This record gives sequence, structure tokens and C-alpha cells, in this order.
Amino acid sequence: MAAVSLRLGDLVWGKLGRYPPWPGKIVNPPKDLKKPRGKKCFFVKFFGTEDHAWIKVEQLKPYHAHKEEMIKINKGKRFQQAVDAVEEFLRRAKGKDQTSSHNSADDKNRRNSSEERSRPNSGDEKRKLSLSEGKVKKNMGEGKKRVSSGSSERGSKSPLKRAQEQSPRKRGRPPKDEKDLTIPESSTVKGVMAGPMAAFKWQPTVSEPVKDADPHFHHFLLSQTEKPAVCYQAITKKLKICEEETGSTSIQAADSTAVNGSITPTDKKIGFLGLGLMGSGIVSNLLKMGHTVTVWNRTAEKCDLFIQEGARLGRTPAEVVSTCDITFACVSDPKAAKDVLGPSGVLQGIRPGKCYVDMSTVDADTVTELAQVIVSRGGRFLEAPVSGNQQLSNDGMLVILAAGDRGLYEDCSSCFQAMGKTSFFLGEVGNAAKMMLIVNMVQGSFMATIAEGLTLAQVTGQSQQTLLDILNQGQLASIFLDQKCQNILQGNFKPDFYLKYIQKDLRLAIALGDAVNHPTPMAAAANEVYKRAKALDQSDNDMSAVYRAYIH
Repeated sequence: MAAVSLRLGDLVWGKLGRYPPWPGKIVNPPKDLKKPRGKKCFFVKFFGTEDHAWIKVEQLKPYHAHKEEMIKINKGKRFQQAVDAVEEFLRRAKGKDQTSSHNSADDKNRRNSSEERSRPNSGDEKRKLSLSEGKVKKNMGEGKKRVSSGSSERGSKSPLKRAQEQSPRKRGRPPKDEKDLTIPESSTVKGVMAGPMAAFKWQPTVSEPVKDADPHFHHFLLSQTEKPAVCYQAITKKLKICEEETGSTSIQAADSTAVNGSITPTDKKIGFLGLGLMGSGIVSNLLKMGHTVTVWNRTAEKCDLFIQEGARLGRTPAEVVSTCDITFACVSDPKAAKDVLGPSGVLQGIRPGKCYVDMSTVDADTVTELAQVIVSRGGRFLEAPVSGNQQLSNDGMLVILAAGDRGLYEDCSSCFQAMGKTSFFLGEVGNAAKMMLIVNMVQGSFMATIAEGLTLAQVTGQSQQTLLDILNQGQLASIFLDQKCQNILQGNFKPDFYLKYIQKDLRLAIALGDAVNHPTPMAAAANEVYKRAKALDQSDNDMSAVYRAYIH
């Protein structure tokens, strides 16, 4: 196979194991990230996502030379968004180069004019001048290359970061991302590629088993920075992320947008019970990615929209389970999770080989009970609660925490790819429920603290908007912080995550701490504030409505 000539700054198509090729740029890796041993590889920042990866050189293709080919084989929405991001980057870079070239030409003309007036008009002097200018150009070109080598692509920005960059520039340092636009186009950017690339072949993709994925892949899980996570840091083997230390693994470690961009749906029939804020987005994405889905909801009218999108209607949970290979359930609380198993429910349809995946956020005792009754009838069980909100559910960017039947977890791979950015396998039943409660305990406590800070600012005569601006410029800056503060400042509490559910999760997390004699005073204090908000009829509003508990 012909060698591929690539260098820092090149735009490329990067291939990660069994996942589809994705547009990215070769950049410098973080200082504390070592290069994998073995075959030559480059560190790639992917467009349309915050993900990075070490990619072996044989799994890279120049962007321009293979653009048409990739667009033909990848039709996903997020894939197109990533390609659009590349084209926008090229337009901005080209505009910057044209402006720079124009200014350089003007400077050169002025310099030449001045030199012509001050020097004798002899042939020898002209030759000397030409040679001198040639050296200047060469040195300038080398300088540009050094600038390119020292730059790095930051990739897709969060809505918060875009909003900050669109606002009037304040004193201080320039935006971090601005430096990328000064990078001159490399040979790849200009589309210069030798003919031997026609012989370049990808490794097998869709049919590859999980275990054969690229061992050099590095992913910053849930990270908006270039610092690796403490534990889920480097993937040395697929399904082997710090497994020795934590017992948890992930089959969804590849970059989230690439995963969602082009999915081969399972041929198994999928059932889904519960079309609430989270379930609706999940089902929509399953359908968009080509899965065969049968739906049921206590309020049957909610099924109509999905029937129009191609879903089938199940009249009862029992009918859904009996006609489908894998049935997912996403309901509100422990009581609802148990009720859906009852009369005309899940247990009536369970028989040997049937699979049941409960995505509800419940306590470990409840999910263990569900698992026991499902398995006792020959079924297979997996718990898979999700971290996120309605918007992330709609966007297919949830984080799935799974535990139970490992084989079933892998069977759900295409479904998890459709609905989420990544998924974790946490071992035996109950572990995912515990982890989910801990995650939501942290989130709920943080939300209460945000509300407390905004009200304290108000009563002490400080601007709440200024407080938000300050927080957005500091280490706490996040999409969650910005969105929830905007909800409060605008008085818009349309539910993205119901207040009553975050209070339920806090209550269950506190009980989890009690069960192991572990203090949870911060969660307990936050829980009391949410209880007060519920007493003020805020249960069906967004969790940010906890703010009203402080002003009444």
C-alpha cells in the first residue's frame, strides 16, 4: 500500500475501529498525553465534536481527495454537520489568507518602490535585489510552517462558547480559537494529492466485532477540555477502560458524533415503553437511525406522532414484549417501573430469550427486584438509566450507564449509539442505579447552589446577569450553568428535567448513603429546598424552578 504523506495541520478522514470515517484535523496532542507505541499515528481533533484520538496513519485519508467518496457513503445528520463545520473552517481560513496576502502585496510594492528610488538601476543590483527578496520569501514561508506546527484545532464549540465569542470583546486575552484561522493551508487543505492514493483501503468496518477496534484510540469522556479524565483516560483495548480499577467498561468510546453519524441498525425488533421527556427523544432517534420500533405509553395519544414516523403501536406492554426481541422501558420512578410489569404487563410477555432493558432512574433494590423476576422467567435483563435532559435526548447525546447481562449490553450497541454519545458497562445489576443516583445528586445539589447564589446576589444589590457573566468566564463555565441561569433570569421554567424527578433522585441518593452509613449533608440540604419548591407547585416545572423556593 502506498505511503500517505501527512503532516501537522492537514485535514483528514479518520477511521476508528468499526465506526465510520469522520472529518478531522491533525493537531498537536496535549502535553501530558503520550504517543502510543507501535505503528506511526497522528493525533486528530474531530470536527463537530469535542473528541480527539490517536489514529494510525493507515486509518487516515486526506480530506479533499476523498470528500466526495465519504459524502456518498455517509448520510447521517451529524455527519453532514461535521462536513459543514470543515467547510466553514476552510472559508474562514481562506478569507484570512486572502486578507494577509493582500496586505503583504501592498507592503512589498511600497518596499520595492522605495528601493528602486534609492538604488542604481543596474542589472547587477536588480539581480541582488531579486535574490534578497527570494530569501525573504523563503524565510517567511518557513515562519508560517512553524506557526502551523505550534497551533492546535479546538474543534466544535458549545453554544455557551459561541455566545461568548459573539458578544463584544472585552479587555484581556484574545479568544483562544482565533489562532486557528492564521494557519496557512497545507497540501491537504489545497487538495493536492498524489495518484497512488487510489489504492488506499480502509480496514473492514461495520461487521467488525467490538473487540477488534483500534487499540490506539484515546477519548476524553464527557470532557470539554484537553485534559484527560482521571480514570476513563486512555482506551488500550475496546471494552477495557480502567476495568482493572473500576470494573466498568464502554463499547461506545468512539467519538459521539461519528457514532451517531452513520449507524447500522440491529435487525432485532425493538420495543419501547414510556414516551415522556426522555423516552420521546430516544424513540425518535431510534427511528431516525433505521430501527424497527414498537411503542406503548399509558397515554396512548403520545404514540400518534411516532406512528406517523414509522413506529408500530403496541396496545399493552405484554404485547410489545411478546412481539419484540429487546424491549426498553423509561418510566418516572420505582413505582412506575414495577407497575409496568403487572397485569397485561411485561411479565406476561416475557419468555425464554426475550430481553428487557430498564432505563428508568430508580434505586438499586428496585432494579434488582426487576432483574430477578425477569430472569426467573427465562428473560435477559439489563439496567441502563441515562444521564441527560430533554434536549440531549432529542439530540441523541445522552450518556448511558448500564449493568447486568453483558451480552445484552453488546446486543444493544446500535440502539445506544442512536440515543447517546457514549455508554458505560458497570458490572452487576444495581451498579448503574447507584451511579445514576450519585450523578443526579451532584447535579441537583449544584442546581440548588446556583439558585441560592442568584438570590443572594439579588438581595445584596448585585446584578444577577453580571454574576452569570463572571461564572461563565471562570472554571464553573458550562452549558448546564448557562442554560439554568438563563431560565431563572428569563423566568422560563419549561421542563427540560422535571423538578419532581430531581427531588426524587436526591431522596433516593440520600437513602443510598444511609444504607451504607455514609453522610450526605449537602444533598440533604438541597433536598429540603426542592421539597419547598414542590410545596409551591413547582413539581412539573424545570429543576431550575427551585429558585422560587428562595424568593417566596
